[in-house]
Amino acid sequence: MKISVELTLTPLQDDFEPSIIHFIKKLRDSGLTVLENPLSTQVYGDYDKVMGILTAEIKEAFEMIDKGLLYMKVVKSDRHDYEPHF
Repeated sequence: MKISVELTLTPLQDDFEPSIIHFIKKLRDSGLTVLENPLSTQVYGDYDKVMGILTAEIKEAFEMIDKGLLYMKVVKSDRHDYEPHF
């Protein structure tokens, strides 16, 4: 089953950039399809592979910060090639 996941990592601390950059770089190196914009990172692929990688990388990201939030949306389909029709 293919999924699309939108992620927004929000460390609640002054020095937030290093943990976000590390998280995104790890996702890029995972072999998954990863697209980024200024507000979020999207990851696409097979459910088991995506969720397995996210479980490990979210844990590592949380270990790097004192407090933080991770917003995650999951869609059951691969939407990496979506283009608006308007």
